[in-house]
This record gives sequence, C-alpha cells and structure tokens, in this order.
Amino acid sequence: MSDEGRLIAGRYRLAEEIGRGGMGTVWRAHDEVLARQVALKRLHAQSHLTDDELARLYERTRREARSAARITHPNVVVVHDVVDDDGRPCIAMEYVPAATLSAFLKDGEALPPEEVARIGLGMIAALRAAHAAGVLHRDIKPGNVLLGAEGRVVLTDFGIALTAGTSTLTQTGEMVGSIHYMAPERIRGQQPGPASDLWSLGATLYQAVEGRPPFHRGTAMETAYAIAVDPLEPMKQAGPLEPLIETLLSKNPEDRPSAEQTERALRAACSNAPTAVLSPSPAPAHNSSGTVGDKSRPRHTERVYETDPAARTEQIPPPGRADERGRGRGRRRFALVSIAVVMASAATAVALYTTSHHGEERSGAHQSRATPSASYAPSPVPEGYHVVDAKQLGVSFPVPDGWKAGAQASDQVIYTDPSGLVDITIGMVDPAGANPMAHFADIEANTKINYPTYRRLRMQRTAFRGEPAAVWEFTFKGRVRVFRAIDLGYGREGGREYDIYLSAPDARWDTYRPVFDHVRDGFTTTG
Repeated sequence: MSDEGRLIAGRYRLAEEIGRGGMGTVWRAHDEVLARQVALKRLHAQSHLTDDELARLYERTRREARSAARITHPNVVVVHDVVDDDGRPCIAMEYVPAATLSAFLKDGEALPPEEVARIGLGMIAALRAAHAAGVLHRDIKPGNVLLGAEGRVVLTDFGIALTAGTSTLTQTGEMVGSIHYMAPERIRGQQPGPASDLWSLGATLYQAVEGRPPFHRGTAMETAYAIAVDPLEPMKQAGPLEPLIETLLSKNPEDRPSAEQTERALRAACSNAPTAVLSPSPAPAHNSSGTVGDKSRPRHTERVYETDPAARTEQIPPPGRADERGRGRGRRRFALVSIAVVMASAATAVALYTTSHHGEERSGAHQSRATPSASYAPSPVPEGYHVVDAKQLGVSFPVPDGWKAGAQASDQVIYTDPSGLVDITIGMVDPAGANPMAHFADIEANTKINYPTYRRLRMQRTAFRGEPAAVWEFTFKGRVRVFRAIDLGYGREGGREYDIYLSAPDARWDTYRPVFDHVRDGFTTTG
C-alpha cells in the first residue's frame, strides 16, 4: 500500500517519494501548518535490531537532528523539525528541488576540475559552519550533495548520517556511513573528528574529477582494507586540484589540511590559476662558490606539470654544502615548493624512538650523556642491497641495488632511487656540537621560516651506539605530493656528528621506511 497522502505527526502530508537509501526514504511533503513544502526523511523498519538497540538508534537520531537544526548556512539543508511516526523518528528538512552530484557522476562520468572546485567551495563552507556548531556530518558523499538553481551547492543529512547511507559498515545498533567515503580512522574503529569529514570531502572531490571513488574495490571489505592501508592511485584528470585532494586523503588525520586551508586552495583552483595553488617558496640564495646559506631541511622540488599527465616531472636539486661561516653543518639545499594550503604547524605526539639491537636506545629528555662502547658491528648486508664507501666522510653503509649516487660533497653524499623521489643522505659535521639535538633545533628554526608546509612529527633526544643522538621526523609539501622524512644524528662534542637522512613520498612511507632502518643498522665508520 502506498504511503502517498499519509499525514505524519498531524502536520506533514506525504506527496511524492523523491529518494530512497538503505536506511530511509525521503518524501516531498506539504507542511499543513506553515503551508510550505518540506523534505521528510523516514527511517526504514530495522527488524534485525532488538528493542533496546532500536531505542538507542532512534534517540541518537533525534538528538543529532536537533543538533543539526542549529546550523544556519546557505550551503546546508535546514533541519526544521524531528517528529515520530509509529515510534520511528522522521526528520523534516528544507526542500531543495535539485539533482544530486551523484546523478552527474553516473557510469564513470567526471566533471572539469574548475567546476569541481566550485562545488567543493560550497561543501567546505557547509562543513565549516557545521564544525563551528559542533556537528560532524559522518556521511559526505556525492549522493548528499545537491546542485540547485543558480549554482547553489547544498550539503544534506547533517547530523543524521549515522542513520543514512547505502553501503555501510555496521556494529550492533550503529550505522556509520558509506564505505567508499569513510576515513581510515573510522575504518579502524577510532573516534571521528572534523578531519574525518575532510577525508570524505577529498574522496568526493576525487570521484568528481576521476569518475570513480579513490579506493573502489570489488567488496565492502576489500574497499575498507584499501582505505586503511593502500596508497592512493594517482589522479589523471584532477589538474590543479591534485595536491589538495592527495593531502585530504592522507591516512593520518593530523596530516590533512584544515577546513580554512582547504577553502583557500579551492578558491585558487576555482579561478583556473594553478600557479596560485602551486606557488613556490623562496629558494635559498647561492654564493659564487656554490655554497648555500639556507639552513632548512626539506629537499624535494616538484615542477608544475602541464595538462598532459605524461608531462609531469619532478626533480631533486643538488644539495648545498657548508654554510658561508664554515661551520661544516652539512646544510642542505631544499627548494621546497608548497601549495597555498599552509599545513598546520602543531606537532603530533608520537611514540619514543626505539629500534635496533645495535645500540640505539630509548632515552628521555633529561639524557644528555651516553657511555661510548668500544665498537659496534654492522648488521649483515640485506638481500637486494650493496655496501658503498664514502671515503671523504670515513663511513660505509648499504644502499638498495639500483639506487644512484647523486651530487657529492666533502661533508655529505646522496643516493637516490630510480624514481627520483626517494633519497638517502649521509652527512657529517666536524667538529660536532654539544649534542645533535641542538643541531636539529637550529636547522628546524630556519625550516619553519622558509617552508610553511613543514610540519614536525617528532624531535627527541636519544642515544645511538653509545653516543648522544637525536631523531627528527617531519612532513613537507611539494607541488604534487606530501613528503615525509626522518633524520638520525649522533656524535659527541670534540668528535664528528653523522646524520642519516631519508625522505620519501608520505603515501609510500611504509614501503621506504625500512630503507632507513637497513642503512642505519649497516652504517659503520671506516676512518
């Protein structure tokens, strides 16, 4: 029997079914009290849930819909009322006669990047208003984006996404949203936050420009696994939106840009001016001898690519040597390029640095001295590696087969993988300072000034092979992708300090981090 014509809560007359999902049906209805049209969402019966589970689900729906009603913004569908129909909550919302974004993306269709940027601006404006009101969406996807008259973009289902969605992952009594647009931390069962909504925004923008969700697989379980662990498949049609989308889809919530930063990048992309989005940081000045006065750490520079994806190129510039004052600090030239999205500067608290059986120790902030040991035997050379001698530094270490030597200097050597995106740098400071921690802090201070996309993950005092040591880990943004780096420095005042540095694309960090471990464990001094 059709429900058309039914009166809900003595007020809302059902007129026409306009949408249906896995958890509910949306009707165009007539509000007979205020004589206006509304969209009324009614939950489906949930026969698989117990009475207690249904009660919790319904109460949460009512509470969150009432929270969403606090949001007043032109890019947000207004929640007017929450009423009951045979014990089930119904949400009365603003009626927007418009097609959804998903209707424009059927059968793998895609939209131009500039149009997607315009749609994204409406979505991020809605998210900023919601987050300011303390409301998380939890189910951002193309089906919840309405494209109305005169270019209006409207985000629907605020605060009620726990009861929405078609393809869902569920716990008993909890509907958590559409799997293709669910952030990695939610897949892992962690508490969602504003960054989770931003990941879903990134997934929606990815589909809009590429014609498919970013981690689409054959089953929901395979999709969930891919979201949690697989690297992002490179984009082919995103144009100026690629750096932003790639960063929004970072596995770690702390690595994503804020809503404000996202809005700035979208505005730049919307203007069809990629150079506004991909603007270089000032490059360090060279003197006539080729030394570099810059004391900053990030290395990779990535050229802006043309419309043809095959024309993309990325390069690593030759490193700088000691600064002009001759401190022998092994300063490196890193012509970092950043998008206008300035990454947050807050550091992330992470676990203490502990690894190998070759003398690197867990160490607290108060440790300033270490007892040297007579000698340390390096680990056996791993399969697929070979040992190289850097005679000018008096050291040897393993590098992966196929990696090529880069520019050499008296105080550092570089080996780069075939892609040109990953490198190992061994540096030497002679004489060493009081502690490598002070050396790293000195370089970081300049990095913060010169490279706004720099973000510290950790910097802490430790010990390595009986010597004072420090470990420093951070991320920075190139033109095309986010890079991650780790630097271990060890040595005591009066001797030499050695630095072992790896940088690689953040999306493939788990693949390349073991290279650092092998180089570190096989590192030995020869003179």
